Amino acid sequence: MTTLHQPPATLAWHGGPSGYLELIDQTLLPRQCRLIQCRTADDVHEAIRSLRVRGAPAIGIAAAYGLCLAMQHAEDDEERWFAALKRAVAHLASARPTAVNLIWALRRTAAAAQRLRGQVPPTQLGEALLAEARAIEQEDRQTCLAIGQLGAGLLCDGMGVLTHCNTGRLATGGLGTALAIIYCAVQAGKQLHVYATETRPLLQGARLTAWELLHSGISVTLVCDSMAGHLMQQGRVQAVLTGADRIASNGDTANKIGTYALAVLARHHGLPFYVAAPVSTFDLSLSEGTQIPIEERSGREITHPCGVQAAPDGVQTYNPAFDVTPAALITAIVCEHGIIRPVDSQHVALVAGKAPHPRGSTVPLG
Repeated sequence: MTTLHQPPATLAWHGGPSGYLELIDQTLLPRQCRLIQCRTADDVHEAIRSLRVRGAPAIGIAAAYGLCLAMQHAEDDEERWFAALKRAVAHLASARPTAVNLIWALRRTAAAAQRLRGQVPPTQLGEALLAEARAIEQEDRQTCLAIGQLGAGLLCDGMGVLTHCNTGRLATGGLGTALAIIYCAVQAGKQLHVYATETRPLLQGARLTAWELLHSGISVTLVCDSMAGHLMQQGRVQAVLTGADRIASNGDTANKIGTYALAVLARHHGLPFYVAAPVSTFDLSLSEGTQIPIEERSGREITHPCGVQAAPDGVQTYNPAFDVTPAALITAIVCEHGIIRPVDSQHVALVAGKAPHPRGSTVPLG
């Protein structure tokens, strides 16, 4: 069995209800691994919006702790306290629209306080928020391990595995989603070689995945996004493995821009295309991927990569952060409840929907 090294924790809460959130500022990687402190909900909102913390599960955990920060100085009046809670949920939810874990974690954390309404004074509700946020983080660790162990069997010894964006420890509270499968397969003694795409325009693969895998002692080769088809044609890749930010009830999957192109290439070359995501990433209220909101970000991310101008002034840009891969192109989806294969509405419901899920306990966002 191979022993893997571990980079620092992506995020951690320090103290009790009056504590603070500490996280790795991922915008500085790989040049610098610096921890920053979030002491207000605005700090967390900014960290999510600016991608200091990113990855659907990690965004959800950070938002849950952000709600704890928002309510630290709320008024000691029940009606006003819950009005402030509703505003805080809406504010944090506005940070990024595509990752469903963000809204799910906020609603679940707020619901923990709602269940105690009228039973304890508002001064004690902060403890309930923190307990729920901690539970979400701990469950994510267990979920990542389950995904990794379930999915490891999909990878064979000697495989070349292509991955996109970052889906490891930096994106979650645990081992990761797609990268957890790689970690668990390697720990089980399988020899794998990972090809990580740069993942333009923000280079999460180059800056984060390559850094994380190197720290863990896993063989990794960094390639440009446009090299994926060539790698497949040359027989260097035997499987493609990605994460997800939102999955509709039919299995259509939103993930980092460029994922759809990889799925098309994998189908053309007869390669399996696997998606790894926790059940909290499924949005069973959506029947298909066309209903998933796609975040569009500043064109400056394209024209000024890493802050350096690479395009002429005045050029028009189009910068969607995500695209949607149709379920028909996905070989299997791995979640903590099992492996969904084939990927369709029936099997998504059987696996992802087979256990009660806290999404049912909600607080309105409006």
